[in-house]
Amino acid sequence: MTDLTLDSLFGQLWQRYAALTPQADAIRQLFEGRGETVINDHVAFRTLNDHRLGIDKIAAPFLSLGYEAKDEYRFEQKKLFARYYAHEDETRPKVFISELLLEECSDDVRQAMEHIIDQMTEEQLSDPLMLNSGRCWKSDFATYERLYEESEYAAWFSAFGFCANHFTVFVNALEGFKNLEELASFIEDAGYPMNRSGGLVKGSPEVYLEQCSTMATKVTVSFEDGEHELPSCFYEFAKRFEMPAGGLYQGFVAASADKIFESTNR
Repeated sequence: MTDLTLDSLFGQLWQRYAALTPQADAIRQLFEGRGETVINDHVAFRTLNDHRLGIDKIAAPFLSLGYEAKDEYRFEQKKLFARYYAHEDETRPKVFISELLLEECSDDVRQAMEHIIDQMTEEQLSDPLMLNSGRCWKSDFATYERLYEESEYAAWFSAFGFCANHFTVFVNALEGFKNLEELASFIEDAGYPMNRSGGLVKGSPEVYLEQCSTMATKVTVSFEDGEHELPSCFYEFAKRFEMPAGGLYQGFVAASADKIFESTNR
């Protein structure tokens, strides 16, 4: 990993993400076609709280390149824990990593997730860029369906594995939209449905952050028992507001993030 730079890391992450999420490149081109400069606010990852592949493992490449751990968040209903990381250079994207708390899941979900991890080789588990290695195991659609009944998050992870779950446009850098509602209308008019769980716009100026997101692109996933169309990844849009003490708010709002997770719902 000695030759890894932030630019090459984010470039590799975008490459896999864009292949799973054709809408992201298309929407970015729509913005650029209007003369906008698209800046990434943050990138997000999903994992499991197993010591071999938990948050600390996913964060390692970023920590080696100057990132530091910041705030932590808990999502009780979804059985998730999350932490975000930031670079001292605030022009660099933030990194948001969540993990499923296996000890809070049913025996069925926990065993299915452990079966997934047990299929990974030592080489895969020790890969510094495991966070972008995709699905490293065999899985079947029947298991996906069973997982989905209890945890959409677990089902998604079983189907897609390690990749950027979403990139996020820093809306403050866009000049042609009065607010997130106008931006969302522009995206929907182009044919990309938006996530309306908890309302179109999550958050408010009062909590110093507004967010909205597309619904995930549907892609064909190959399982041991056939191919199925499933929601993969999505594109998010974040507008940050000035704090009373000065400077833009840099963190996240748990109540909003909770609804953003649902962008991958079927």
